[in-house]
Amino acid sequence: MKILVLGGGGREHTICYVLSKSVKLKKLFCIPGNGGISEIADIVDSISPTDFESVARFCKENQIDLVIPGPEEPLVKGLRDSLEKEGIKVFGPDKIGALIEGSKSFAKEIMSKAGVPTAKFEVFDEPSKAKAYIEKKGAPIVVKADGLCAGKGVFVCEKKEDAINAIEKIMEEKIFGESGNKVVIEEKLVGEEASYIVITDGYSFKALPTSQDHKRLLDNDEGPNTGGMGAYSPTPLIDEELKRKIEEKVIKPVLKALEKEGHPYLGFLYAGLMIVNKEPYVLEFNCRLGDPEAQVILPRVENDFLEIIEKALEGNLEKVKINERKEAAVCVVMASKGYPGKYEKGKKIEGLEKVAQMKDVIVFHAGTKKVNNEFYTSGGRVLGVTALDKDIPSTIEKAYKAVSLIHFEGVHYRKDIGKRAFKYLKIN
Repeated sequence: MKILVLGGGGREHTICYVLSKSVKLKKLFCIPGNGGISEIADIVDSISPTDFESVARFCKENQIDLVIPGPEEPLVKGLRDSLEKEGIKVFGPDKIGALIEGSKSFAKEIMSKAGVPTAKFEVFDEPSKAKAYIEKKGAPIVVKADGLCAGKGVFVCEKKEDAINAIEKIMEEKIFGESGNKVVIEEKLVGEEASYIVITDGYSFKALPTSQDHKRLLDNDEGPNTGGMGAYSPTPLIDEELKRKIEEKVIKPVLKALEKEGHPYLGFLYAGLMIVNKEPYVLEFNCRLGDPEAQVILPRVENDFLEIIEKALEGNLEKVKINERKEAAVCVVMASKGYPGKYEKGKKIEGLEKVAQMKDVIVFHAGTKKVNNEFYTSGGRVLGVTALDKDIPSTIEKAYKAVSLIHFEGVHYRKDIGKRAFKYLKIN
């Protein structure tokens, strides 16, 4: 098969990495790709993943059999609807299905219809009414911009004034543009966060390995929110009993509700959960793999990943058994100075060749560019260093040994990725 992956981050490098190992793969392309992806796929950085006309033309010219989008934006803008009209297969939900991430109010409405446990909420399209509601409800409270905001549209407010300020920024100052035309205001849930990601053909689904990511910039979950500073898999937080609850109370009802709406959901469905007293509550849904969760989940899947996707496209996913590697995986994100704000670019990356000699360590590139066989930084999150080993403590040690061998000017990374598991494992 000839495959085109859309996107240029660490998640997309991971998707390309597992696809490159498939016996069914004939040729791999990536738009726009990055420095690391260029070593395993033909990258085309002259086309935007949201320029559907150019993507369709490229697919026809190169006889692409399947398009696999990494990020949410092309899906939310209708990638599958657009390409399928041209006879091109896409592994991902249609425009309505992708609203599960593209509109928080749509997701909440689907959850209400399906009886999925989530925080109590109200939706507002007028700032004055939103502010009045906050005055009445008080804090702590959570304010969310309705549309896509690159992971920055959620404000967890401990004080009323902070929540009012969030409304002003989102709805009046329009810091997220049209994504802030509506807001969802909900109660703050207190518990443990976890990610549960499944692959689905719209009717049946298979759970991928469990994981937990680390959103905050600094150790001990301090500092601003980011796209994710690292992840580990599996998470001991999610035992078999909790898995059963998540699938029965969250995944099955949502898939059934979308099917009922006439939009069976194909692709990856990501449930961002808060576990409260061993019960799952949905914080958000995403219409794609997580990043950096993909970097610890996909390397732990033993199956030929392209075969799993093929079975989903055929509607035969119930026949698949996903086999997990016994080893744990830990991914440490190495970021540019200034991230998640304005960050530096063009710094030379050194030490990658040393890490390449390490067993069961993979460096997934995110914000990198390859120039004359040298790698340079070109994004906020630069690399995701993933290690696999017999258990979480030994995997953490291996991942940080690899990180210590890599350097670029202004590099920043957390020193406590994966250690969140220790409290579940009763390790000090």
